[in-house]
Amino acid sequence: MSELIRQVHRWTSIVFTAAVIANFVAMALGKPPMWLVYSPLPPLFLQLFTGLYMFVLPYMSKGHRERERKEHA
Repeated sequence: MSELIRQVHRWTSIVFTAAVIANFVAMALGKPPMWLVYSPLPPLFLQLFTGLYMFVLPYMSKGHRERERKEHA
């Protein structure tokens, strides 16, 4: 499960970066359509959730290991 979340996070970062670059190009050419302006938001929110999961994961497994040690002692 953790590997899948890492892959989703990596691919959404590529999609997010492409959407931001497309926004800058469109703004240089004139007023961009609204769907293009808001296109970076869905991958950004997905990155937020996957990033928070990956940030918390080591702390959760550390607490789990300490509880196991106390139970076996």
